[in-house]
Amino acid sequence: MKLVRYGAKGAEKPGLIDKSGQLRDLSAHIRDLDGEAYTPASLKKLAAIDPASLPAVAGNPRLGPPVTGISKFVAIGLNYSDHAKETGNPIPAEPIFFLKANTSLSGPNDPVEKPRGSTKLDWEVEIAAIIGTRAKYVSEADAMNHVAGYCICNDVSERNFQIDRPGQWTRGKSHDTFGPLGPWIATKDEIENVQNLSMWLDVNGQRKQTGSTKTMIFSIAKCVSYLSQFLTLLPGDIITTGTPPGVGTGMKPPQFLNVGDVVTLGIEGLGEQRQQIIQATD
Repeated sequence: MKLVRYGAKGAEKPGLIDKSGQLRDLSAHIRDLDGEAYTPASLKKLAAIDPASLPAVAGNPRLGPPVTGISKFVAIGLNYSDHAKETGNPIPAEPIFFLKANTSLSGPNDPVEKPRGSTKLDWEVEIAAIIGTRAKYVSEADAMNHVAGYCICNDVSERNFQIDRPGQWTRGKSHDTFGPLGPWIATKDEIENVQNLSMWLDVNGQRKQTGSTKTMIFSIAKCVSYLSQFLTLLPGDIITTGTPPGVGTGMKPPQFLNVGDVVTLGIEGLGEQRQQIIQATD
């Protein structure tokens, strides 16, 4: 299944994308796509519904982040060797992780705000895993049994906040709109091999990132298992798993986003996103 949330911000409804690409409404069957919706029992019930029996949604409504009410939004850093190299960092011996604020979540095509004081706004195309069952001290062999599905995340980053100033990476990763997610969450059965998906990102129509999940240093299974040794993962939790090379801060000279720029990105089987950069006003 390809599960979505659609409608005005704060009033999204649950839906799915059928085989023909038609958006269909799930409101009669589920209240919203929160963590509980991504548990195995809930997904089994949703999978049993004939999509043709669901009301078709007309037009092209706004898409919101395809999961809500999460307990945490976790990110893995420097998880592609070429990305570590381009940013002048050694290849990590174990996964590096940090938290993004839940309030950074936004829809896949919503504008991205350039924060007050921002001088180095950057992009990162990433694949995110959505947790489906509670995971604590799980093995790498068992880790994928705790994953419900996958989606695209643009791990938007303000490098001045993140790197040039002292403190945690979280500060440069958590501004409102810094976590565009979606357009949909594809359940695991939709993706044949999650460790072999092509991914790309353009800025103003120019290709900046080209990569594949096959070049991850630590697989999604490894990341889930590793995180579960330090914190309990709950249904709906988001784990975004790092970016391939081509970020602005790694270019010579560095390139960063400005108001009016348009970022487009995609991952094989997981759709595409589009964001325009706007100035934060409140």
